Amino acid sequence: MENPLDHVDHRPWELPERSWLMAQQWRDLLFAHWAVPPEKLEPLVPAGLTLESYGGQAWIGVVPFRMQGIHPRFIPSLPWISAFAELNVRTYVTDGHKPGVLFMSLDAANPLAVAAARRFYHLPYFNAKMSVQRDGDTVTYRSVRTHKNAPEGVFEGTYYPVSDEVYHAEPGSLDQFLVERYCLYTTDKNNQLYRGEIHHPPWGLQKAEAEIKTNTVAPFKLPDTEALLHFTEGVDVVVWAIEKVD
Repeated sequence: MENPLDHVDHRPWELPERSWLMAQQWRDLLFAHWAVPPEKLEPLVPAGLTLESYGGQAWIGVVPFRMQGIHPRFIPSLPWISAFAELNVRTYVTDGHKPGVLFMSLDAANPLAVAAARRFYHLPYFNAKMSVQRDGDTVTYRSVRTHKNAPEGVFEGTYYPVSDEVYHAEPGSLDQFLVERYCLYTTDKNNQLYRGEIHHPPWGLQKAEAEIKTNTVAPFKLPDTEALLHFTEGVDVVVWAIEKVD
């Protein structure tokens, strides 16, 4: 695993002074984004946060990928619990100081990880039956939410890069706005707001295409417009414990 802390110059703020808690590897990602009117997302944003927009539009992302190499600090990864498929639905917010990600759902094919993330990170994780196959550059992905009492959530499709060029998002660009995010926000059952810091090298992006057969994971019907698509081989990540936002 590459040491993510070897690459820090691109960060929008300094690394946390605390020690990171967990390492992860995110692989074979599709970033699929749709522009939506801000009023579609604003009701989903907790108090203390402001929805961010770019070009007058808010953005919702559907991101299927694989997790691997997951392990706490100083403890090696265990094969039977450290690799699984995950799919998240997200938008972009700020507390006025640090722009970050707000997740509307996270589906994962690992009940232990789902339970731990719900308990310790207060994140809206759901159990799902998932499969991921990669053949050359083409990733075939299927996720069916199985979590008890959860809303329906199915994603089926294939995706692949269509450019050989791997590039980093330009400062101030829409690409940077959508992918270069170094914290997440969440709330507990008492509506206490938390921030979770993360760090990774800059995303190596490629233009992508996707053939999406089914996509019902978002909290509302997505626009009929074509999604903005990026593929990436992935990054190595370190994650800090969440902390309260006052």
